[in-house]
Amino acid sequence: MNDFHYNTRNAKIQGLSVQVGELFADMYRDTKQSNEAMEALEAYKSLRRLLPRKYAYDPDSRHIGSQAAHKATQAES
Repeated sequence: MNDFHYNTRNAKIQGLSVQVGELFADMYRDTKQSNEAMEALEAYKSLRRLLPRKYAYDPDSRHIGSQAAHKATQAES
């Protein structure tokens, strides 16, 4: 199942992706860290790709937990 309640590995990946998304948002605001911010963004994207898609049969669907993760990259709660 794709639900985080049933898959603790996916829940951990989701948590890490949110944290890295927040780190990216913080670093992106600091223009002196633009290279590091891009590295954090790549780490975020790699973590997101580890999660299954919401609709497995649709390759254009988002990975599970995408709304919360995206909000983290935008410094939204």
